[in-house]
Amino acid sequence: MDIYEKINELYEKRREIELGGGDEKIAKQHEKGKLTARERINLLVDEGTFVELNPFIEHRCNDFGLTDKKGPGDGVVTGFGKVNGRPIYLFSQDFTVFGGALGEMHAKKIATVMDLAAKNGTPFIGLNDSGGARIQEGVVSLDGYGQIFYRNTIYSGVIPQLSVILGPCAGGAVYSPAITDFVFMVEKSSQMFITGPKVIETVTGEKISSEDLGGANVHNTISGNAHFSGSTEEDVLLQVRALLSYLPQNNDEKPPILQYEEKDEYRPDLTEVIPFDAVRPYDVRVVIEQVVDKDSFLEVQKDFAKNIVIGLARIKGEVVGLVCNQPKYMAGGLDIDSSDKAARFIRFCDSFQIPLITFEDVTGFFPGVKQEHGGIIRHGAKILYAYSEATVPKLTVILRKAYGGAYVALNSKSIGADLVYAWPNAEIAVMGPQGAANIIFSKEIQTSENPENMRKDKIEEYREKFANPYVAASQGMVDDVIDPRETRIKLIQALDMLRTKKETRPVKKHGNIPL
Repeated sequence: MDIYEKINELYEKRREIELGGGDEKIAKQHEKGKLTARERINLLVDEGTFVELNPFIEHRCNDFGLTDKKGPGDGVVTGFGKVNGRPIYLFSQDFTVFGGALGEMHAKKIATVMDLAAKNGTPFIGLNDSGGARIQEGVVSLDGYGQIFYRNTIYSGVIPQLSVILGPCAGGAVYSPAITDFVFMVEKSSQMFITGPKVIETVTGEKISSEDLGGANVHNTISGNAHFSGSTEEDVLLQVRALLSYLPQNNDEKPPILQYEEKDEYRPDLTEVIPFDAVRPYDVRVVIEQVVDKDSFLEVQKDFAKNIVIGLARIKGEVVGLVCNQPKYMAGGLDIDSSDKAARFIRFCDSFQIPLITFEDVTGFFPGVKQEHGGIIRHGAKILYAYSEATVPKLTVILRKAYGGAYVALNSKSIGADLVYAWPNAEIAVMGPQGAANIIFSKEIQTSENPENMRKDKIEEYREKFANPYVAASQGMVDDVIDPRETRIKLIQALDMLRTKKETRPVKKHGNIPL
């Protein structure tokens, strides 16, 4: 046998590996509307850039009939490539081989490529399509999951980690995505749950479908476990590419800056966006669109905890993270879910050198027995904690209302905001003028000949004396009261001023966020 025969043998082996579970199983995958592991990689990375690692790895299990069963690549494809010309590392589970189940060597491949991603300071992406732990391999499968969870945790805040759920994801398999920064799901074909419908029915008697238990809609609207969803795998993988364009490669770098053409930054329409009446709702996204670069806002978790809007955008080509009260829902008040949603996003931005901008219009923390018993104190404290520990540039614009503890929590000067701006119609106070007047002037109102008129007068008196932005500005809690039409100009100036900001915290192992 000469060298050419050996080379031919090499290519033959590669062809076998690339076929995965074979034509029949690939056809079944396509019948379900799902792509193969390699087709997904080709859609995600720039054409011709993917380099596979460890293709010849196989399982080492000789129990339960696996001795004679081959599993090309042990059910996962790993390697590196480029997205938008920038390197990434990835794994893509192959459902056509052992149902994508994770065994010892499968996990070893993933752990190896995760280590390479960390050493090279490069984003890591997991394309998940797996039946869970490989039961035949027993405890070594569970150990394999542990190896992955450990790396997800240790590399958190060091390199961006994205999880794409492209099929079933059950049991221990869901914890890895939960630790990563962002989770993407495909509607009607991907699910995540700790225990499946059959187990739940056996244990509790509850009957539910896989989709209703842990489908994309559930996790993007109710649980908040996912951040993005799409109707097809192609759509979701395009969303992954879009998100990566906003992110730095690692925590030592700043996000990529796009070229920006200088233009007039004055925004006359902003005076018409927000109703002057403090109780009338509006969509804060209209404010966002006026302030950020055109078509640059990428909303995160848009269907979960709708009373707060978060996302990434660009201002003059530079990436910023936005945290915005949404008066359209719950009057923009903060509840348990919105607190969790905002706090985690704030910490992500701080991890990866993304400046934070807060658009504030908040009535307070949402009242109610359900919220109090659900731990609103603990959850609300997460926002305070996240803003306080963040050292990136932090800007706040008070659009209308800023009441009570929620005003403090939402990046006030007292917890470390670099600059706080307020629009001239802003109301900054311990509580709204109506509630405050009813408490402070209750006797005068009750004893008045015309209580209703007296109440109106006292509400106006309180508003003028305490709730207007000039009171807070006179105390240095607001840096400037600005013309709404100049909001974008002021933010551009502030970001430019804070470009070289450096701030440290006391040396410690880590803080103890109120989880």
